[in-house]
This record gives sequence, structure tokens and C-alpha cells, in this order.
Amino acid sequence: MISKHVIENKTKLTQLFHNSSDLVFYELETLANNHALIVYIDGLIDKRALNEFVIMPLLNNDISPKEIKSSIYLAEIKEIFKLKEVISELVNGHVVLFNEDIDYAYVLKLCQYEKRSVNESSTEQVIKGPKEAFVEDLFTNKTLIRRIIRNRNLVFEDFVFGKQTNTQVSIVYINGIVNQDILAELKARLHKINIDAILDVHYIEEYLDDAPKSLIRTVYNTEKPDVLAGKILEGRIGVLCDGSPNAITLPKIFIEDIMTPEDYYLKPLFGTYLRIIRFIAFFISILLVGVYISLVNYHQEMIPTPLLISLAGQREGVPFPSFLEGLIMIFFFEIMKEAGLRLPKPIGQTVTLIGGLVIGQAAVEAGLVSAIMVIIVSASGISEFVNPSFRDLIVMYRMIFIILGGLFGLFGIVCGFIIMTFHLISLKSFGVPYLFPIAPYDKEGMRDFLRREPLKKLNYRPKYIADKESRRRNK
Repeated sequence: MISKHVIENKTKLTQLFHNSSDLVFYELETLANNHALIVYIDGLIDKRALNEFVIMPLLNNDISPKEIKSSIYLAEIKEIFKLKEVISELVNGHVVLFNEDIDYAYVLKLCQYEKRSVNESSTEQVIKGPKEAFVEDLFTNKTLIRRIIRNRNLVFEDFVFGKQTNTQVSIVYINGIVNQDILAELKARLHKINIDAILDVHYIEEYLDDAPKSLIRTVYNTEKPDVLAGKILEGRIGVLCDGSPNAITLPKIFIEDIMTPEDYYLKPLFGTYLRIIRFIAFFISILLVGVYISLVNYHQEMIPTPLLISLAGQREGVPFPSFLEGLIMIFFFEIMKEAGLRLPKPIGQTVTLIGGLVIGQAAVEAGLVSAIMVIIVSASGISEFVNPSFRDLIVMYRMIFIILGGLFGLFGIVCGFIIMTFHLISLKSFGVPYLFPIAPYDKEGMRDFLRREPLKKLNYRPKYIADKESRRRNK
């Protein structure tokens, strides 16, 4: 409990914070001869506002301790009565004011710290449409969403997770559109989170993922406020985390990784064309290398004779079988890709360029790999970048199909594809089938699948995801 004696509160806080050097105590005598104590953590507050709106009024006004609230020029002031609450407010960057002879404290909302300004998204580039991305500050991210959805039904619910970090996490949805069953399930799972530290929203994602052992994510990631707002308007729920420039949404279905926000900023026909391109690129990225190896090794009769002669000529002198050649090329491609991603941007581009020349041109001239394999791997790699959110799935499945094609030919590829399809059909995200609206088939849902329907014809929100009675507009 908070003591009526300022010094006693100071002693307790000093002990509780282990005499930490960034915990600041400022004692003063008000004009009414009251002993007051201001406590805050250095670097987390607006000192100018503290001096101007708190300290100066206390020194210049003849007021009793209970009248302090009316003399301080701040919009957000609240009273707290427990020392535990004081600790929570201090670590969240607020100022706590104690006064002699009163057994409660005032919390002054003066939180301010250095943060990154809102910039363009680095992972979700668009030509048309909003370009701003989330930052690491939760309050700023909430503001970005509120600025898009100016609706009283937009709800933020806050939680605190992490015994050591006490990280603020917020879920966001639109009341009246959100599916209440999914919302209840999300809250139940959140309450089960028991972890020491939350450093990013992806820590929470692991707790919400319906298939943690699968290569497929059942939770969607984004760093763009307009994308999150669009998904909330469809009935999904967003999860934001303080300190993370990303947000997650759920439930997630397969087609979300094929869609981009830009589809809705383009003409419907062109948006449909781009979706088909991305859909085809997805299959090229995971199947092309494996199918090529299986054809060269087991099914030469399926290759036109002139092309087969050309392939044989290119492979002349290559010391490795095509299966091993493909594995080596993919392995070095992944190394080069990781190097390009991890290194600073200018160095990463140089490494990628030099690596591409060495592995491509030089390796072919040295006779280590065939030119056609370089083309096949390059086409597969470029297709991978068309759908970056499928990255982990593509990398692993491509390797699996290479092995299946190398060992069993097209029979292995077909069996692997069937197993993958059954796996996708079996997945659910918060009770919503992952392959919806294909399986189960839904005529209304197919309006916004590969075909980008004009907005005026999208009368319904996705089935299962939004509230059952929810329509986008009245008839």
C-alpha cells in the first residue's frame, strides 16, 4: 500500500527498483508547504511538460494536497492506491506524484521517448495506394489504424504479457463485424500465454498458430496499416505488440498470401491478371526444379527430341547427375539469398551480384553445372520472390519435391503434390478452413479469389470469418 509519508514511499521504491540509476526522485515543497515527491524513469517522459505543467504550478499555487489534481495542467491524471500499481505505471513511462499526508498517488501521463518516424514499408512494396508502415510504438500504430477506420465500433483491447518485459499487446476488431466465436477463442488462447519475454509480435504468433509443426502459417503478417484495416473490415482480428513494426491478423486463408493490397487499387481485370501470375509463380517456385530433374532422369520420352538433344549437349562434361546438380545449385542459391538479406543493403547487393555471376556464368563455363539448370533454378528463385509471404513454405517444399523427383520421378512428384493438397485441406485457422473458398467450395467467396471482382459487387464479407449476419452494404 502507499504510505502517507513521502520518504517511506521513496525508500520502498528504491528497494523495489534495486537502486537503479535511471529511477529519478524529485522532492519539492509546494507553496502551501506540502512535501511532494515526483518519481519517473529517465528517458521515458517529456521533461519539458513535467516542468511547465506540473512542477511550476505546484511551486506557484497555494493549494492543499487534495487540490493538486485541479491545479496541474494535464488532461490525463488518475489516482492509484497500491504500490504495485505505482511500479506498473513507472515502467510504462508515466510520472507518479506522491504528497505528504495522503495515502494515494497521482499518475501523470507524460510518456515520451525516442521512436522511429513512420516510413514506407520495406517488405510490402506497392506502386499505388498508401505506403506508410507500422513502427515499433504501439500507440502510434493504434493511431494509424484509427485514422483509417474512424468508427466508434473499432475496439482495442489491451493485455500485458511477459513476466520480465511486461509487454503491451493489443487486439483490434470492429464490434458488429467480428465473429464472436473467433474472438472468444483468441482471448482464451491469449490468457494461456505464459512466457518470460515478448520481444516481437511473432512470439505471440507461435501461441496462436493452429499448425505449429507445419510449414504453413495459419496467421497472417503485415506491416501496413491499410492492409490490417482491410482485414479488420472483413471481420478478422488484428494483434499488435509494443516494440514490433509488424501486426498479425487471424483467421488466415491460403488466398491471402496471393493477394496484395494493390489489387484493389488497380482495374479489376489487371488485378485478376496479377493474381493469376502470382498463383502460377507459386507452383513454379516449388515444382519446376523437381519436375525438370524427374523428366531428365526418368521420363526422357516426354521431352521433345530437339530439346532433349539440346539438353544432352548442355550437360556434356558436367560431372554431377542432374539430381545432385539441382541440390547443389539450390543450396548455393539459398546461401546467396541469406547473405543478401543479412548483410547491410549495399554490401548485400554486391554479394548477390558477384555470387550470381560466379555461380551462374563462371560455373557454367567451368563445366560444373549446365546452363539449363542455372535457368531452371533462376526461374524458380525469381518466382519465389513474387510471393514473399510464402517464403518458408516454398523453400522447404521445393527441396522436398527435388528429392521426390530425383528419387521417384514424376510418380514421386504427383504423390507429394497430393499429400501437400490433403495437408492444406486439413488445415484450419481458428476453425476456418485454410483452403476456403475452394474447399469447402463457396460461390460467393470465389468472387474475390483469383478473380478480382469490382468492389461494387462484393456484397458479402468472407463466410466463416465475419459475423454470419454481416453484409458489406444494405440491399
